Amino acid sequence: MSPTFAATLDTVLARALQRQRIVGAVLLVARDGEIVYRRAAGSADREGGRPMAEDAIFRIASFTKPIVATAALKLVADEALDLASPISTWLPEFRPRLPDGSAPDITLHHLLTHTAGLSYGFLETPGGPYEQAGVSDGLDQPGLSLRDNLARIAAVPLAYAPGTGWRYSMATDVLGAVLEAATGMPLPQLVQRELTGQLRMRDTAFEVVDAARLAVPYADARPAPLRMGELAEVKFIDGYARFAPGRIFDPAAYPSGGSGMAGTADDFMRFLLSLRSVHRSVLRAAGIDRTGIGAQAQGPGWGFGYLGAVLGDPALAHSPQSAGTLQWGGAYGHYWFYDPVTDIALVQMTNTTFEGMAGALPRDVRNAVYRG
Repeated sequence: MSPTFAATLDTVLARALQRQRIVGAVLLVARDGEIVYRRAAGSADREGGRPMAEDAIFRIASFTKPIVATAALKLVADEALDLASPISTWLPEFRPRLPDGSAPDITLHHLLTHTAGLSYGFLETPGGPYEQAGVSDGLDQPGLSLRDNLARIAAVPLAYAPGTGWRYSMATDVLGAVLEAATGMPLPQLVQRELTGQLRMRDTAFEVVDAARLAVPYADARPAPLRMGELAEVKFIDGYARFAPGRIFDPAAYPSGGSGMAGTADDFMRFLLSLRSVHRSVLRAAGIDRTGIGAQAQGPGWGFGYLGAVLGDPALAHSPQSAGTLQWGGAYGHYWFYDPVTDIALVQMTNTTFEGMAGALPRDVRNAVYRG
């Protein structure tokens, strides 16, 4: 990295804070397996005057997905699961139907690639099918059981026949239910056994291990982000995402495989770096567009693998990243990528929804890294 690399990233963070687009952030960058940049900036609790710290704990939302997916892929490698098996093998009551009334098979592969025909409520317009059925996106409705949410999902017609389309969805929550049924273990214990425990990700779990370090969540607003209350609705594309920040403290809330964990930037970086060493087989499996249908998961040039979006055509995507780069985000305001060609890994966690995930900051941070 150039001598100006750190200063450039500092400027990007400072600009986002000055413009009040985010409240606080932790940013880590690794090159060749070594951390080359780390910074905590802004506030973990603006009103309480608590500055952001490098070991701050965040509700990590969809950062949960690649962790749960990796646990599943390890079970596949151990031949405990088969990607081609219909999930009705483990969840016989989960049989969502197409509009014509037929109930096609959904496989583990479909769940991992979000090609199962499922959806997310926050991607629908207000009053959409998932909202009408009372489906939780895994971010709200504390106390809701997984059994009840699966029944609500199954009551909504599939958006398309499995394997014929791509739509970001509740598929990883369903995957969590499959993992529990297949192993006889609660999802939190299974993830700890297969991944977080082995990698010593001590701050990452389906609960908050130290509430004193938990960052307060904020929602996009002008002129400055608003502190979330017990329930927050935040506009996203054509709909609204519903958040109940206290959900993670509710022992009755089911462990959402798609969005239910909390953790730190250091822990997630440890996970990303494991893909270049102990989990290289997972990286090989995940670093290919597995949809076969041109998913455009993050616009032109992007497909989707088993852990997140996969960059197929950097020129078409207008990205400085290399082909084969994996990346995704988290609704509470997070962004990550791993570029296996340049061996650059980045973890950006903020406490601001949705700016930290889908605003200017992730793009500016990414571009600054490659300029360095």
